[in-house]
Amino acid sequence: MALSRAQLLIGLIRLLSKLSLPAAQRLGRTIGTLASWLPTRSRRVTEINLRLCFPELGEAEQRQLVGDSLRHTGQVALEIPLIWEWPVPRCLDLIREIDGEELLAEARASGKGLLLLAPHLGNWELAGLYFSTRYRMAALYSPPSLPGFEDYMTAQRGRQDSELVPGDRRGLARLIGILREGEVAGILPDQSPKGSGSAFAPFFGIEIRTMTLVSKLLQKSGATPLMTWCQRLPDGSGFRLVVRRCAEGMAAPDPVVATSALNRSVEACVREAPEQYQWEYKRFRHRPPGQPNPYQGEQQP
Repeated sequence: MALSRAQLLIGLIRLLSKLSLPAAQRLGRTIGTLASWLPTRSRRVTEINLRLCFPELGEAEQRQLVGDSLRHTGQVALEIPLIWEWPVPRCLDLIREIDGEELLAEARASGKGLLLLAPHLGNWELAGLYFSTRYRMAALYSPPSLPGFEDYMTAQRGRQDSELVPGDRRGLARLIGILREGEVAGILPDQSPKGSGSAFAPFFGIEIRTMTLVSKLLQKSGATPLMTWCQRLPDGSGFRLVVRRCAEGMAAPDPVVATSALNRSVEACVREAPEQYQWEYKRFRHRPPGQPNPYQGEQQP
C-alpha cells in the first residue's frame, strides 16, 4: 500500500530529527540561500514585504536582509523536527538565557491569567514548548490542510499536557475559561484573519487586516498580555527566550485602538531581530477597500 503524503512527511520529520542543532541549521541556511538565489515565491514575497516595511534601506541592505530572512526561515523549518521529536529536556537545554523573566513573575504574582503572544519570529515552537512545561497552558492552533497530519502535530505539540484548542467558538470559550482561572494561554497574533473578527490597523505604517481575538480575550478574562519569542543565537549555540511588555490599549473596546496596539507590539519585537521574522508570509494581502494588494498577480478578496 502506498504511503500517504502525511505519512511521508512524518517519516521525513523523524529522519531530520536525527540531526544535531548545528547540522539542522546549516542545512536550513543552505536551503534558504538557494531560495534567495532562485526566482522563488518565497524570495518574491520577502522582497515585497521588506521594501514596504524598510523603505529607508538601500538596495544592497535590502538584498542582504532578504537573504538573511530566507536563511532564518530555512533554519526554523529544519529546527521544527528537532523540537517535535527530541525528548523535552533536550529541547529545553537549547534555551541558553531568558530576557524578561521578571515580567513573567510579575504577571503570575498578580493572580490574573497570562496571555502569551508569540509572533512568527525566531523559533515559536520552542517558545510554546518551554511555556507548556512551566505552566498549565492552552494554545490556539489552526488545523493543517494536509489530511492525516493533524493527529501527529497535536500529539507532538501537546507532549507536556499542553491543551491545544482549535479556533472555533468552543475553542475560544475554552481559552477564556483558562484565562479566567488565572492560567496561561498562547496565540500566534500576526496571522491575517478571515472574515469577521478583524479590524484594519497599521503594521509598519501600512493598514492591514488584524485579528480582534486578542482584545476580546483580554476584555472577557482580564488577563495580562505579554509578547514572547525564542531568538536564534549564532553558530548553532541555542536560543534566547525573550519576553516583552505589550503596547498600551490592547484591551480597548475600540477595535482599531486595540488592533493598533497589537500591531505595535508585534512590530517592536520584529525590529529587535528583523532577519528572524517570517517575511515569506503575505501579511499585507488584506488591505482596506480600494487599497492595492502589493503581491502582483493576486486578486484582492
